[in-house]
Amino acid sequence: MKIAFISDIHGNAIALDAVISDLEEKNVDQIFVLGDLCYRGPEPKRALEMIRSLNADVIKGNADEWVVRGVKKGEMPDEALDLMNKERDWTFAQLDSEDIDYLKQLPTEKIIHVGNVKIFAFHATPDSLFDVVLPNTNDEVLQEKMISKSDADIYVYAHIHRPYIRSVQGKIVMNIGSVGLPFDGITKASYGLLEIKNGNIRTSIERVNVDIEQVAQKYKDVGYPNAEMMINVVRNGGF
Repeated sequence: MKIAFISDIHGNAIALDAVISDLEEKNVDQIFVLGDLCYRGPEPKRALEMIRSLNADVIKGNADEWVVRGVKKGEMPDEALDLMNKERDWTFAQLDSEDIDYLKQLPTEKIIHVGNVKIFAFHATPDSLFDVVLPNTNDEVLQEKMISKSDADIYVYAHIHRPYIRSVQGKIVMNIGSVGLPFDGITKASYGLLEIKNGNIRTSIERVNVDIEQVAQKYKDVGYPNAEMMINVVRNGGF
């Protein structure tokens, strides 16, 4: 069984298209999408349509919640709040009521069984769409925030845009990075791949080439608010 976990597309349909082509080449059996589908990218509608056409299980991320109801005070630094809501309002305006209803009803976690292997997938932590658990977080915090919430063999999450794989307390913890906005300095789309056969487990982080200048031009063409900053992010692989 070959399972792909993709996330944090952030309206970057060009990057998503490259990842889908890679998944087809790898003959992936099943796809799970761990949230942040539309917000902060130049093509929210097209990205959402592509995700909905995948026949994949999809869960909600914090950015999907923001598209539905806006960014609230305390969820971002005060100096960024107005700008974040301008971007949110632009994204909201590109979508229709059916799209918003779709984002609103998304579940927040997924439990997957492959033979005797149990996988627990969520966006940030099991208790929050917003908590930040970084790659250098110590084992005790990972145990408290993730592993103690549900007994599984593999814990898969996204949100931080920095992929990694670790072993903690005999469990695999895997962050799959971001398709649309990687923050680790590598200007390639990122996703996670699990291969499970006869109880054997193989985990990997896959990196896919994206036409960054095409993405940059798309931000300009659609008149995206805060376009220059977002172009710098995609060109540099982070802020």
